[in-house]
Amino acid sequence: MELIEKLVSNTSNPNEPFLIGEKEKLSVSDVLNGYVEHLKEIESGQVVALIGDFDAQSILNLLILIEKNTIVVPLTNETINDHSYFFETAEVDWVVEGVVATKRESTSQHNSLIKTIVEKNNPGLVLFSTGTTGRPKAILHDMSQFLARFETPRPALRTLGFLLFDHIGGLNTLLHTMFNSGLVISITDRSPSSVLEICRKYEVEALPTTPTFLRMLLISGLIPDSFPPCLKIVTYGTERMDQGTLNTLSDLLPSVDFRQTYGMSELGILRVKSKDRNSLFMKVGGEGVLTKVIDDVLHIYSPNRMLGYLNADSPFESDGWYNTKDIVETDGEYVRITGRTSDVINVGGLKFLASEVERISLNFDSVELVKVLSKKNPVTGEHVELILQVTNSSDFPMELFKEYLKQNLPSHMQPLRISFGAVEIGHRFKQK
Repeated sequence: MELIEKLVSNTSNPNEPFLIGEKEKLSVSDVLNGYVEHLKEIESGQVVALIGDFDAQSILNLLILIEKNTIVVPLTNETINDHSYFFETAEVDWVVEGVVATKRESTSQHNSLIKTIVEKNNPGLVLFSTGTTGRPKAILHDMSQFLARFETPRPALRTLGFLLFDHIGGLNTLLHTMFNSGLVISITDRSPSSVLEICRKYEVEALPTTPTFLRMLLISGLIPDSFPPCLKIVTYGTERMDQGTLNTLSDLLPSVDFRQTYGMSELGILRVKSKDRNSLFMKVGGEGVLTKVIDDVLHIYSPNRMLGYLNADSPFESDGWYNTKDIVETDGEYVRITGRTSDVINVGGLKFLASEVERISLNFDSVELVKVLSKKNPVTGEHVELILQVTNSSDFPMELFKEYLKQNLPSHMQPLRISFGAVEIGHRFKQK
């Protein structure tokens, strides 16, 4: 693999850190000389669950395991309740956390897709989907192919490691920064106040995050007054952004460049260009990446796509195209995601997207987050229900809100039930 050799050749000063945190740092020199005695028995071709975060030891473990041509399964403690399922599904041979490596008793032969990587003597990467519908899918990549995109030098900034260790976006941030002599700032507390404090302390220039976290920033009241002036670029992805939130952020933070990202673990990393800082229209591309829209649904061809699922049938068409199931609106080469095919609600034969009800609801004052539910109905087939997370439920003007919905939504999109509650947010700061 010679990953370490590439890092050395791309670094002007091997002692300069590419990752720093509150109490630690990691440089290429540290990678060359770091403590990895606990990894000595792990062999090429073995599957290794690596539990960690963007701390120095976890990243050191990751790089050495890639160098050893193992198949790495990055995990975090936030998903500990699913670890047994992850271990069995990925047929994990070793579990590594910090400086402890534990051998597992394997009772089965490796999946045929894993064997194709082992036969090539390449490293591999297994990522798990968020599993919002059914059990999480195990997504297998050839790590050599995954790393190939970093061969082309690109600008790197002082970037916060917000997206997690088990997320393709988080790994992309780390590897892009490493290969381009940038700096990743690690963080353990991802609350709005802590994120802004760390960005200010370390003069962070770029914050890759999620729409849900950006809405949490708005709810916190910390912006614009507590927003650090060093932050010049905020990227958002992993879920759909609503225009109202983006407009508010753009108005409050006029000097910040907001950029949309788009991708999914199945396709590898895609390059995205926003039409404007306050526009949800984007152009999706990259080396060899093709897009097409069929019946308002985005399809993508990516040469760096996954090899397949370890626990499900391949989702790719025979010619390699992938149905993203994202419903889009087009404007020339640009597309805007309006919802998912799974989010279509059918009330009495009239179809609409749950995201449209959510968008309208979020524009009402004191509504913080909204969950739109489709419920079975014996008369109309389905009907809409809402869960509102509001600033103060005792003072919330429910009658005004209902009247607002009547003025802004047609009758078939009106919710039959509205309740107050906390809208659940996952460990990756995406709304569940």
